[in-house]
Amino acid sequence: MFKNQPKGLIPAALANMGERFGFYTMMAILTLFLMSKFGLTGTEAGGLYSFFYGAIYILALVGGLIADKLRNYKGTIIAGLIVMSLGYLLLAMPALITSKYIALGALLVIAFGNGLFKGNLQALVGQLYDNEQYASKRDSGFQIFYMFINIGGCVAPFMATSVRNWFVKSQGFLYNSDLPSLCWQYNRGEMSQEVFNGRFTQLATEVSGGVTPDMASFASNYLEAFNTGFHYAFSVAIIAMLISLVIFLVSKKSLPNPKGKTSSSKTAVSTEEIKQDAKEIKQRLLALFAVFGVVIFFWFSFHQNGLTLTMFAKDYTLLELFGKPISAEIFQSINPFVVVFLTPVVMWVFSALSRKGKEPSTPKKIGIGMGIAASAFVIMALGSIGLPKFAEVNEMGGLDAAARVTPFLLFATYFILTIAELFISPLGLSFVSKVAPAHLQGVMQGCWLGATAVGNFSLVLGSIMYENISISVTWSVFAIVCFISMAVMFSMVSWLERVSK
Repeated sequence: MFKNQPKGLIPAALANMGERFGFYTMMAILTLFLMSKFGLTGTEAGGLYSFFYGAIYILALVGGLIADKLRNYKGTIIAGLIVMSLGYLLLAMPALITSKYIALGALLVIAFGNGLFKGNLQALVGQLYDNEQYASKRDSGFQIFYMFINIGGCVAPFMATSVRNWFVKSQGFLYNSDLPSLCWQYNRGEMSQEVFNGRFTQLATEVSGGVTPDMASFASNYLEAFNTGFHYAFSVAIIAMLISLVIFLVSKKSLPNPKGKTSSSKTAVSTEEIKQDAKEIKQRLLALFAVFGVVIFFWFSFHQNGLTLTMFAKDYTLLELFGKPISAEIFQSINPFVVVFLTPVVMWVFSALSRKGKEPSTPKKIGIGMGIAASAFVIMALGSIGLPKFAEVNEMGGLDAAARVTPFLLFATYFILTIAELFISPLGLSFVSKVAPAHLQGVMQGCWLGATAVGNFSLVLGSIMYENISISVTWSVFAIVCFISMAVMFSMVSWLERVSK
């Protein structure tokens, strides 16, 4: 798997682990944090979540422009790691984050740092394969890169929720995912007497060690403990960022350095660009933007894992596994876990097909990935048939355990979505690095992330559907979107294959 790969690949991937650790920390807890901290509805939290995740990726275009202009990818990457660390530090301070607008400001600091970092590191990895010695290994190289950067994501949700739950316990309570919303209902005078005498009092007694507390004090104290625990959970990402910074500083010499090219290398690049006449460059850019347009819909669906799928885990899923309680956030660890452990299998399959001359082209793989993503949402739709609408669940104060679905429904969905991701995300990065004109590598990697941003800005539509229509119909919408995108992608395969030769 690692044979004949450039030596800078693994250090670059390890340097990216901190960013992924922070990403999966946010993916796991951000939506639930916003709802618990500020008493937001899912749609309101979804709006902030969408804006933040859209900003992460749209600012990657800005980061690419900065690095391409300065020809200083490494300096821009280092600045990005430092800025992201600062953003997580701000979120970890309970006394500072007193409104959703201040929280959004801290999130935008993280997004800007991510924009400086993410696309530029990917561009450097792509430049490793511009060397003819490694050109044939480009797809497998990006798959290895993608596998390694997700190692941190496997443990991030567990560490974040462990910190949160530890602090809640230190304040004399136990974790319960339904209580924050119930506490907000009580504080606002929106709770029915039936829910107060029933579910709210029952859960409050359970998490208080079997003693029925003063409910007015309990509502305020539980929210304070729960939310402060969330704040401290963000601090684990700071440590991961600093580790990544050290790794990058130690290993940066093994990565390409466009700014430091000699005059002879500059001449070589100029010759290469001359060969790409205006017509060829136009075709390359059209091909890239066609793929960008398709993957918008994948990310719109896939990144529901941190929004509506997380809300589904809290509202409709039995948070118990083999008799042990689990947190709603830990489902986020499935995605990076499967990326790490399934990537070698996917690479083996592609390698076996390649030896037989049957390996699909990168555009075909992306189309297949869209179909796989659609099947994941079909499973969710089927598994959600018969569930009450969210408004009904909210009015009841939450579902009893007997009315909830098995956690294996989400396990299966995340597993299949991750397989789809392995067909789309790392191979999309490879496609961009191969097709992008030599002088636009950073910008085109930024545009790939910009396409992701457009999908992310649309995420809030998922939370609107989740709170207002049938849960099963909500998942069906995502399945239809992915099936349509698959059809469009396959209709362009022949053209995309010609352009990418």
